[in-house]
Amino acid sequence: MSTRRSLLVAALTLMGAGAALSPARAAPAEAAVAVATATPAPGASTPGPAQPPKVLRYAFLVAETGFDPAQLSDLYSRIVTAHIFESLYNYDYLARPFKLKPNTAAAMPEVSEDFRTWTIRLKPGIYFADDPAFKGRRRELVAEDYVYALKRFYDPAVKSPLYSSFRQEGILGLQGLRDDALKRKRPFDYDKPIEGVRALDRYTLQFKLEEARPRFLYNLASGDTYGAVAREVVEHYGDRIMAHPVGTGPFLLDKWRRSSLIRLVRNPGYREVRYEAQPNADDAEGQALLARFQGRRLPMVDAVEISIIEEGQPRWLSFLNREFDLMFGLPEEYAELVVPHGHLAPNLEKQGLRLVRSLASDRTMYYFNMEDPIVGGYTPEKVALRRAIGLATDIPTEIASTRKHQAIPAQSVVSPMAWGYDEQFKSENGDFDLPRAKALLDTYGYVDKDGDGWRDLPDGKPLVLEIASTPDSRSKPYDELWKRDMDKLGIRIRIRTAQWPENLKAARAGQLMIWQLGFNNTTPDAQIGLELMYGPASGGQNLGRFKLERYDEIYRRMLVMPDGPEREAQLREAQKLLTAYMPQKFRVHRILNDLSQPWLIGFRRPYFNQIFWPYVDIDTTRQPAR
Repeated sequence: MSTRRSLLVAALTLMGAGAALSPARAAPAEAAVAVATATPAPGASTPGPAQPPKVLRYAFLVAETGFDPAQLSDLYSRIVTAHIFESLYNYDYLARPFKLKPNTAAAMPEVSEDFRTWTIRLKPGIYFADDPAFKGRRRELVAEDYVYALKRFYDPAVKSPLYSSFRQEGILGLQGLRDDALKRKRPFDYDKPIEGVRALDRYTLQFKLEEARPRFLYNLASGDTYGAVAREVVEHYGDRIMAHPVGTGPFLLDKWRRSSLIRLVRNPGYREVRYEAQPNADDAEGQALLARFQGRRLPMVDAVEISIIEEGQPRWLSFLNREFDLMFGLPEEYAELVVPHGHLAPNLEKQGLRLVRSLASDRTMYYFNMEDPIVGGYTPEKVALRRAIGLATDIPTEIASTRKHQAIPAQSVVSPMAWGYDEQFKSENGDFDLPRAKALLDTYGYVDKDGDGWRDLPDGKPLVLEIASTPDSRSKPYDELWKRDMDKLGIRIRIRTAQWPENLKAARAGQLMIWQLGFNNTTPDAQIGLELMYGPASGGQNLGRFKLERYDEIYRRMLVMPDGPEREAQLREAQKLLTAYMPQKFRVHRILNDLSQPWLIGFRRPYFNQIFWPYVDIDTTRQPAR
């Protein structure tokens, strides 16, 4: 039995016996929110002891990059910002797969028949969290805050990785502001009014678009990206804004030790929001949660503390040792012991642990840098190399061995729960065919020319693939899979390791040859995934810099089409082009296993947004002493 497996079995045994382990611990928890106590009136009975604060504790497996929505694209930073900044609309917490409802907006938007004009009225009386930037005044949310927040994505000085995403929406006038700043080499003019996004009055916001955008509403429901931002805060903190997020949401940042601990506390100025949701009629669990919490004021916890623990073993053992309330993503290496055959192990179930298991609306993939001299390009021999690498990628073994059956093969760019996903769809992307891969390389001249046992480029130069990775135990099995698969194909590889934020920075600069990562859908539409191969998004969301005129034409056509058979036909053609040119190899859709302690109540992993902290409660009477 391996050392890791032995440690886990010992931990499970000790937990069943009621003993506690002492692994390397997360950063010590600190007091959350002070509980006010009043002096009893004369003759009144003395109140009981104050209830301990409710603190949700869990861990991220990847370090955050910061907390300015305009500068982020990574999942874990956006989980934090989603609870600080607020979008106009939000997803119902219990509805499945999704239902949109007003958040800071007073009602659903008024939309013109051509889907080009969107008018939204805000709820009055919403306020930003108190901050020195406001110089002692209470700052109300107004329509102009959303205008300013959107303009920041276009400001060249901000260097927003999501600029390309907003650009595709064709908001009238915004690109002109950006072009003018670049041309004149002047600061971006935030004060210049434009037709595309305007505050008609204090509480009324209007968007005007160049073309129809039937799904523009999804952008308005992304609090982790397009949340309200106060201009005074950005100007007050300047280049320190990543560490000073100030929003109107239920939480505010209390403490941040980079790559170590993120602590947020309840926003004392948060407006009165009650637990309201619309679970499906046949959703017994959702109906039970609604019956339990309906009408409760949100958020129900006082603070959230997030540790950064990249290694799976200490993260899991810390959860077993009751240091964490939530296991947000069970490390795959423990799946066979913890969720055998997709069910929670009996000994853990007896301890009251709860399993939340879901097929994620995501995909893992690796992309090829299409500007790289070895793997990039559009000529037949370059396409053949990428397709051969894709065919030689042993996805069945990855799912069975490394992922412990916690995934299904991906056939294309479209993720489960997204519009256009068809579980019956099949493509070459889902094939593992080593003989065919070898034949492709032989046909196009990738053979061993110098007799050293490794394939060379058609011109005789060495063929070496450089794979970006991270220096942690979670990445090691995938690095080993890469080597084993490419060894069988006869191609040498070199693993280039760096921390995830550094890899992301290098990827945006076009400095990585091949990098494997995951993509989580933030809307219920396939279009957001297609953007990752859209030519004008190169250097932003399109990390691989794929540029194909026909594909870009389909992408733009799909933007203006309503959902239906014609749009679906366009999507199928896009899928065929991506399979043929292979700018990305889509690997799997993950099955996520989240576990909660008996005292954590109400957790559900959202499909398309990151918001769940306000909807969970902690029964402190069942919680062990910290």
